[in-house]
Amino acid sequence: MQLPCPLIEGRLVRRYQRFLADVELADGRLVTAHTPNTGSMLQCAVPGYPVMLSKSDNPQRKLAWSWELVGVNDHWVDINTHRANRVVEEALRNNVIPGLQGYAVRPEFSYADSRIDFMLTNSTAKTLLEVKNVTLCCEPQVACFPDAVTMRGQKHLRDLVAALQEGWRAVIFFLVQRGEAEAFTPADAIDPAYGRLLREAVEAGVEALAYRTVVSPTENRLGEPLAILL
Repeated sequence: MQLPCPLIEGRLVRRYQRFLADVELADGRLVTAHTPNTGSMLQCAVPGYPVMLSKSDNPQRKLAWSWELVGVNDHWVDINTHRANRVVEEALRNNVIPGLQGYAVRPEFSYADSRIDFMLTNSTAKTLLEVKNVTLCCEPQVACFPDAVTMRGQKHLRDLVAALQEGWRAVIFFLVQRGEAEAFTPADAIDPAYGRLLREAVEAGVEALAYRTVVSPTENRLGEPLAILL
């Protein structure tokens, strides 16, 4: 999908109070940008790293600037978690994900007391698909999730297992934003409960997929599938 254009390059000074980041622009100005990411942003919110910002002309916005990309290991990483679902939705609607082609796509489906990212339906099956945005590498070329303990993520895995028992097909989809990644694994050192639940879910029949994105200052699109190491 297309990113807001044009993006303006700068250097990260600091991220603070979760949703704020100070950035020095190329012309020396210091601006404060909204950070659309609630995670720890481990390995991404590093002072001195190159970043890309968008700027809004909406006078109702408290902050005109938004942090969109960060450069890590010579790759752009999309840190805007709100965009992850849209990247996957675009790929679903364009039928480019093997095994998930030919489905009607409904975003934001209520299941039990959770909101699952997508419900997919065709003439023979109904599928729940939950997306997780991945910006961390636990080892060189091995992406991992989560970057902080996630009770919400643990609950989503339990919900997907419950859905299986009710006749749904269930998929957990890891959207890997690290361009150097060649594989994916759960971040057991950060959230061992999540790793255990992911393995139990896969053993129960939940399908796990991991895809790397292709990110540039103009677009973010689905790239190649990655091996999943459990």
